[in-house]
Amino acid sequence: MVLYILLAILIFGLLIMIHECGHYIAARIFHVEITEFAIGMGPKVFSKRSKKTGIRYSIRLLPFGGFVSMRGELDEGGDEDASSNPFGYEAVPHEAEVKEPPKPGDEDYVINYGNALIARPGWQRLIVHAAGATMNILLALFLTLILTLWIRVGGTQIAEFDLPAADENGNEITSSDVLQVNDTVLSVNGHKVHISDQLYYQIMREGYRGELLDLYVRHENGEKEHLFVRFPTVTEQGTTFGSADFKVYAVRKTFGTVVKQTFWKSTYVVEMIWESLFDVVTGRYSIDAVSGPVGTAGAITEAARSGGATLLYLTLIISMNLGIFNLLPLPPLDGGHLAYTVIEMITRRRLPGKVTGAIDAAGAFLFFGLLLFITIKDVISFF
Repeated sequence: MVLYILLAILIFGLLIMIHECGHYIAARIFHVEITEFAIGMGPKVFSKRSKKTGIRYSIRLLPFGGFVSMRGELDEGGDEDASSNPFGYEAVPHEAEVKEPPKPGDEDYVINYGNALIARPGWQRLIVHAAGATMNILLALFLTLILTLWIRVGGTQIAEFDLPAADENGNEITSSDVLQVNDTVLSVNGHKVHISDQLYYQIMREGYRGELLDLYVRHENGEKEHLFVRFPTVTEQGTTFGSADFKVYAVRKTFGTVVKQTFWKSTYVVEMIWESLFDVVTGRYSIDAVSGPVGTAGAITEAARSGGATLLYLTLIISMNLGIFNLLPLPPLDGGHLAYTVIEMITRRRLPGKVTGAIDAAGAFLFFGLLLFITIKDVISFF
């Protein structure tokens, strides 16, 4: 058990490190001054400052989270009413007295604040803020490729049916009443499917009410038609899902099929994450279906017990989740900084620091409050 917990911490740390490396690399490329690169949150366990770059590299006590601290990052909105330190970060070398806050492009701005993130052009700041999430998404794509090469992959052609399931009244439910072996499913309720993951997911999501689903299929003789099929349902953590009661043929792996499977599997994961987020917000999924770091660590533990492929699959989903979630235009996420920068680029005016500071504080309060609530729920669920 302890080894599994350590494995979960290691995976979290790796995903966070890769995320922060994205910010770090982009900041170094654009010559933004970095004060600290930290893995974890809370008190420092280990810390060392580079004599060459002046960057402090730290490992902190709590294994969830991390950050790259850049000069001129904390008050990105600036405060146009301030004069002594208009951008809210520590003074930079060769600071000169200015009567009014310098603006991007001004000579004084470049001289006094050129090594700060706030002094970089908008497009560079967009890249720096988006780089962490991009690294997580790229990692997820790479892990998807590895998983595709590792495991059996399937298409959407039906190979065999499971034994009929029974509903609450004892009546048998089986899709074999309508579908046939060697039928190829092309879409479910209008959602096109290209691989088995997409097919099973759409049946799971669309069939949660036990209603008839519109399956567009191609028969073995090449004819296509719409069939209306009812699938069994299963209930987990208070949420009901449709359940595919058939298996599909495996796909022979070639360069083309591996590329296709990797592309559509990645597309399916992104779609699943967005729709799951929407379902949580709209109340379709109960709060029991939402997990924080503790619950995710428990899921990693169970995945590790199930085998390497399951663990790899869960890791790529978590990595993609981190990437997509961080791009949401909400403070204090990276997407919040992206939103500030886009607004500035459109209006050609930086939002006052007091405004962005208040928004960030409110966002952080709500975010960490929700995280605390979910963490307590996850801990209680273990008992």
